[in-house]
Amino acid sequence: MTMQEIRKAVIGKDACIFKVMMAVLAGGHILLEDIPGVGKTTMAMAFSKAMELQQKRVQFTPDVLPADITGFSMYQKETGRFVYQPGAAMCNLLLADEINRTSPKTQSALLEVMEEGRVSVDGVSRPVPDPFIVIATENPFGSAGTQMLPESQVDRFMICISMGYPDMKAEIEIVKGNVSHSGEREVHPVMNGAELLEMRKIVENLFVHDVLYQYIGKLVQATRQHEMIDLGLSPRGTISITRMAKARAFLMGRTYVIPEDITEVYPDVSVHRIRLSAKARVNHTTAKTVLEEILTQIPRPTVRRK
Repeated sequence: MTMQEIRKAVIGKDACIFKVMMAVLAGGHILLEDIPGVGKTTMAMAFSKAMELQQKRVQFTPDVLPADITGFSMYQKETGRFVYQPGAAMCNLLLADEINRTSPKTQSALLEVMEEGRVSVDGVSRPVPDPFIVIATENPFGSAGTQMLPESQVDRFMICISMGYPDMKAEIEIVKGNVSHSGEREVHPVMNGAELLEMRKIVENLFVHDVLYQYIGKLVQATRQHEMIDLGLSPRGTISITRMAKARAFLMGRTYVIPEDITEVYPDVSVHRIRLSAKARVNHTTAKTVLEEILTQIPRPTVRRK
């Protein structure tokens, strides 16, 4: 099992591994937001190794250019033609390390490829390999040299999660593994890209009752009408909730979605998409608190199985 392999490198973060696996099966991209040194990059590297995916890593800094991501055309004197030189996006899994340390111009280079799975250079569109996954890490806003991602960029990430500090027992295991260098080396491939695509097809075809579609719609509408929220979820967010709920049902061994699947994925899909109002900021209300309140206010439906 893929998650068992990843646990060899990422210790004490089973919940985070489970969430990232859901997003991968749902065909989405992942944003890991946390302080440096808690294992964000290690998790991304472990997923690429366990799934035997072609992986590239970009350390985002202010001098990284859009062409570094999308690629560029170089003139060849011998042939008298411009030849395309692939950028970092030409892979299965792109690790965008500290994405909020680069310029908005470079960040925008990821917009097309994250949504449509292709890059455009000199008027020519080129598809990236399938599957294509972006796992981006960012340090909390307020850290030196960071800047907020635009809403259009953030909305393309299916989930945003924070790993947090490990507990003492897990931290001791991390230190032992780091000293012996045994963590990441023990991760072995247990699946490949073709198998991942087949699993995604199964996830896509899982059954969702009309009552649950209505429930998702109510949860989304609540973010657009809440007094503490200025910007609610987009239709892309609605789709992401549905896909994540299906992925959770699949990992739980079911062929159908239940209300708990929706409530479990709702905060991670929504927290980075909403923008709090001035009233919320004055009252020191967090996005997580508002989303928990919405889950409490909207009645959870009861679906009868035939």
